[in-house]
This record gives sequence, C-alpha cells and structure tokens, in this order.
Amino acid sequence: MTPIETPIETDRVIIVGAGLAAQYAALKLAPRPVLMISPEALGTGASSAWAQGGVAAAMDPADSADAHARDTVTAGAGTVDPGVAASVTAEARDHILDLTGLGTPFDRTADGSYVLSREAAHSFARVVRVQGDQAGAEIMRALTAQVREADHIQVLEGVMATGLEVSGGRVTGVAVAHCDQGQSASITLRGTAVLLAGGGSGGLYALTTNPPRIRGQVIGMAARAGAQIADAEFVQFHPTAMACGIDPAPLATEALRGEGAVLVNRHGDRFMLNAHPDAELAPRDIVARAVYAQTQAGLAPALDTRTALSAKILTDFPAVAAACQQAGLDPVTQVIPVAAAAHYHMGGVATDADGASTLPGLWACGEVASTGLHGANRLASNGLLEALVYGRRCALAIDAALPAPRDAAPVTLPDLPAAETPDPALVTRQRQAMTDGAGVIRTADGLTRTLAQIAAIEAAQPGCETLTNMTATATLIAAAALMRCESRGAHFRSDFPQPDGATGTRSLMTLNDALAIRATTTRKEPA
Repeated sequence: MTPIETPIETDRVIIVGAGLAAQYAALKLAPRPVLMISPEALGTGASSAWAQGGVAAAMDPADSADAHARDTVTAGAGTVDPGVAASVTAEARDHILDLTGLGTPFDRTADGSYVLSREAAHSFARVVRVQGDQAGAEIMRALTAQVREADHIQVLEGVMATGLEVSGGRVTGVAVAHCDQGQSASITLRGTAVLLAGGGSGGLYALTTNPPRIRGQVIGMAARAGAQIADAEFVQFHPTAMACGIDPAPLATEALRGEGAVLVNRHGDRFMLNAHPDAELAPRDIVARAVYAQTQAGLAPALDTRTALSAKILTDFPAVAAACQQAGLDPVTQVIPVAAAAHYHMGGVATDADGASTLPGLWACGEVASTGLHGANRLASNGLLEALVYGRRCALAIDAALPAPRDAAPVTLPDLPAAETPDPALVTRQRQAMTDGAGVIRTADGLTRTLAQIAAIEAAQPGCETLTNMTATATLIAAAALMRCESRGAHFRSDFPQPDGATGTRSLMTLNDALAIRATTTRKEPA
C-alpha cells in the first residue's frame, strides 16, 4: 500500500519499537530528539518484558568476560563471530551497573552482591535476575519510567511501522499507521535517521512464547527495502514452553532447570540423561529436539519442579506460578506439561559492529538484528545483553553520523482512513506451515512445501502490507534453511543430520535471493 498524504518531516531520530533495545538506545541518544514508534502502550507488548531468565554477565570475581565469550562461541555451534562475542561480554558488567543506576532492582545477597544463576551451556553462574523470573518486566519498568521523564523522547503509542522509504539508495523515512483500533492507512515520517528495534519472528510459528504482534514484520520491512538479512534459518525453539493450550505459550524459564528442575515423560523417565552429559542444562537446541521427540512419540514431556523447588516456586518464580494458575496447574504437586516453541530469532538484519545495516541511514539492534553474537544457537540470557550493548552502540553511531542536535517539535499524526488487515485465516495457515515445515526438525521436502504455502498465502491477499512483511520474513527463514544442507545449532535437517565441519559460515541473503529460491523450488509444488 502506498502511504497517503504529504510526508511528515521531523528532526528526530525515528526508532521503530519500544522494547529494551529501543528504550535503551533512546535514552543514550540524549539530548538528540527521538521519536519512538510503539504499537502498544509503552512498556507493554514487547518480548523484552516477557524475558524471565535475566541478563548474562560475569559479575562474580571468580568468573570472567573471557569465559563468558568462550561459552557464547561454544553454544553458537561454529558460527559465532569471536570478536563480537569478546567485545559484547567485555561490556556486560558496565550495563548491569548502568541498569542498577537506572533503578532496576536486581536480586542481591545480604552483603550486596548480585544473585547469580546458572543456565544452559554456561560454565558459571552468571545470569543476573530480578525477583526470580521478573528480569525482563522489571528492567522494562525501570527504563519506561526513565523514558517517560526524558524531555528529548516522544513516544507515538498505538502506532506501527509498515514499511521503509528509500531514496537514492538511502533510508529516508518510515511508513506508519494507527493500530490501536484496527489498522489505518500509512503515512510516511521522514527523520534524521532510522533505528529498527522491533523484535523477532517467533509469532510466525503456531507455537511461540513471543507476544502476539511479534511476527517478523520489522525484519520483513528491512528486507523489502533491500537490506541484507543474516542467519535467517537459525530460529531458537525454547524447550520448556508450557503446553497448556494458551497462545502465546507461557514460558517455564530455564532458570528452573538451573535450580534443579528435571524433564520427565509420562512414564516418569528423565529422558535428558541419555541425551546429553549436561542433561537438562544441555544447549537449548539439544533439549528442544529431545522435548519435541517426546511430544511426537506421544510421551507427554513435562518439567518436574516438585523436588527441586516445592513451594518455593510460588515465591521465587512468580511469573511461572501465575501461568500455572491460569492453566489450572499446581506446580507444587503436579508436573508442568511442556513443548518446544519458537522463542528467539538469531537471524535478522545484518549489522556491523556499530549496528549499521547494509542500507545507509538504517541501523538495527535487539532481536531484529543479527550481529554475529548468537551464531546458530543463542547462549541463554545473552539476548537482553545484546540488546543493551547494541542499543548503546547504535545510539553513539547515529549521534556521530548526524549534525549537532537541534530542538524538534512534537510529531502529530493525522486521522487516517482504515486499511486492510491480515486475514486471520491466512495468518493461522502461515503459522502452521512454518511449524510443519520450518520448525524444530526440517527436510528439503518440508521446506519446499512451506515455501509454496507462503507464496500462496501472499498471493491470496496481495494488498496487505502487514501480511507481506510477515511472508517476506517467513520466505527468508525457509529459503535459508533449504540452502543450508547440514544440521548446525538450532537448524536441524533430518536429511542432513550432521554439521558440515566444526565451524560453519553465516548465511547472508536478500529478499530477492529468497524469492528467487522460492520461485525455483516451488514452481511445480501444489499450493
């Protein structure tokens, strides 16, 4: 859909998104004027607020940033950029101290030290938490309070981005629409720079832990504008989403397994003991495939917290306890049914060390970006850390690239006519197609069928930009997965079950590349 009316010009940096990366970047841009685009009320609707585990950082004197970097590289299954891992983990401690100063109430011991927990594939307890499983929510609460008070930041709530304006090979603006009551037509905002921080792609799958609106739209926008996308095939499936019929699926945080909770099937067997030496604390891709296999075999995998935590789960992990109550479960006396669910997209807009994309004028941070930190399998609790590190880096790089800041008037969007919204039946069809063919276990035949389904879904509602953004990202995921004829990290091909060597190469793809693959491989496939 072509944006309507005359574009709105502003001297503000436009940030698409309102989660952790977006808010942190906005604060670090001070005093430069910023305009944040937030589909929901500020502080809600972002994946960051749902993050339970915490932020990984070497805070214990016995730990080190080097050890954290090594664990990151190991978990990433051969495609982590070691230089990125070293630089990000070296900054981690500073960001924890900064968040503390901004009002984040991290859990502390009696002597004032940070309470640290160990999660999968970490060699040390280094996950900094808040009230057990409230890290994301509490960090977001602290940042949102700061953003609300910041004179340089304007937030447009109930507004979503639908596309990017590119002129002369440079990103010059963002098409936005009202979305608080249905969806309106779009109007273009032209700012001094554009920062994408609008989340990942988990909602492209039928079973996900992501908020309802997180369905790859922002990656799709960037791809449609011509940005290069990296590592699109690497989607992390969390092994312990609660299988209780709720969409999105509540998350049973990995910290529960760090505290000793175990995975069992309906026979009471601890199936991870034979799957990996680290059992329940094995890398996420291994645990996710084991849980998926149990589900496929009808063995009803579940997380048993009864012995390890007993009634402590009610006070130490309030989000899990609340989700159990919503599902009619008592985790003190019952096991928690679990399934592998789309959780985190390691792929995204390819960026350099400063968060710049391949399109001039466009930066990206948070889950929408692919920096080289996560490789094929994100290390637990490195997601929030990356959002912090690159949120600040993007802010510094944008500030350095622009002339001296000057005052900017607030932006007011006009009333806009209603626009077409995605057909819910098509969205459901796409989510199921991705789960069936581009999910935990993949094959060439399944991926080809998924690409054909995506093409048919796209053709069924060609004028809907929101749907087209979703299908663009889905196409990139499936096409990149089809091209990677090996199994590596979160990407598992049962027709190529082994990795092609100890180290691998990152994938880089444009949407045109992916569409060409889709056209070639699906030409004879039925829709």
